[in-house]
This record gives sequence, C-alpha cells and structure tokens, in this order.
Amino acid sequence: MADACFGHPRLAALYDRLDPDRGDLDAYVRIAGESGARQVLDIGCGTGVFALLLAERGIEVVGVDPARASVDVARGKPGGERVRWICGDATALPPLRVDLATMTANVAQQIADPRTWRETLRGAYEALRPGGHLVFETRNPAARAWEEWNREASYGVTEVPGVGEVESWVELPEVSGPLVSFRWTYVFGADGRVMTSDSTLRFRGRREVEADLVALGYAVEDVRDAPDRPGREFVFVARRS
Repeated sequence: MADACFGHPRLAALYDRLDPDRGDLDAYVRIAGESGARQVLDIGCGTGVFALLLAERGIEVVGVDPARASVDVARGKPGGERVRWICGDATALPPLRVDLATMTANVAQQIADPRTWRETLRGAYEALRPGGHLVFETRNPAARAWEEWNREASYGVTEVPGVGEVESWVELPEVSGPLVSFRWTYVFGADGRVMTSDSTLRFRGRREVEADLVALGYAVEDVRDAPDRPGREFVFVARRS
C-alpha cells in the first residue's frame, strides 16, 4: 500500500510543490547518458519527474508505481504521453528488455519487507537486457540521517496556487533496528484540514545490499557516493550478467 503522501489524490497533487528541489536526479540523468541507455524502467516513478526528464531526451521510459494518485499526476503532466505508465510494482511487470532500471530517492528503502525487496530486485533483473544495469541509492546507516528528522528542522509553509498555504513538517515516532518510521503532517490553511502520511524505511548496509544483488545474479560494478549527500548515501551500479 502506498504512503498517503503518494497515494492520496490531494497530497499527490501537492508533492512536487512541497519538494521542488530534485537536484538528486542529475546523477541519474548522467548515468543514463554515460551508459547510452535508450530504454529505461523507472521503478517507483512517483509523480514522474525523472521519467519525464529522460523522455525529454528521447529515451523510451516505462514508469511503474503502486500509487495510482501519483501515476495520475505524472500522466497528466506536459509530455506525459511520451512515457508508458504502469500502476503496480516491479514484482509483476509485463515483458520488458530495458538498458537501465532505476530506483531514485527513497524508493529502495521504502521496500522494507525483505521478501518484497528480493522480488523487486528479481523483477528488475528480468526486465533488463543481458548487460543492462540497475542503479539505485540507499542511505548509509552509519550516517544516522533520521536524527535530523524533526519538526524544528523540517517545518515549512508553502504557498500553492489554487490551494493556499500548506504547513508541513516531519516527526519520528519510532526507530527499531534497521526500520525507521516517520510521519509527515500537512495543514491546509484554506480549510484547516490536517492530513498525515506515515512511512517506514529500511536502512541496509553496503555489504547487505551487495550480498542481495550477487545472490540474484547481478555483478556489482560500482558503489558511488551520492553527489548531493556525500558520505551519507550509497549509489549502487549493478549489471545483469
């Protein structure tokens, strides 16, 4: 089930406004260019920001996401007709042969269940052509990013055309081993409505991720530093053998 911030129509429509800085995607655009990818599978495409960046460059993109509200937002954007949108996940894809599969931002960590994680990696593997690559990021647990997830550090007010002011902030209800749960709260100034979105991320260490990839037949070619969060994230580049 998709988190409310992605799955509820009212929140999905606001997502890009509340998180407008997507400089984290620049590295993925470069990787797509470096690899010469002509067909890309964007797993967890959300509101389609990355998929549309690639489509603008003439790349054939399949965007898949379990949150129908987010897929509807993506489909309705300018250029949305250039992308093949699928409401679902990587565990049950139609036959594909792509050059590159990606999981940007929090996508990999949001797959918290170990079985679903393995099935997702397997689904991406089957969608890749031989020699194709899977690229995704995950936070380094040693950096303890969740210690900065609090109202004081995250509180903001965003003016949204046609909606009015929206207050938002994050709080951290629970940390349990590798699982970190957090809650976003949204207050709509126009009608006073309060909405919340609960999420849980799994923090996997580098060795754990590498072992998962190798077990499913990938060759881990590189583990890079995330340019926008140096020392805080791993970017894995794995090849289908």
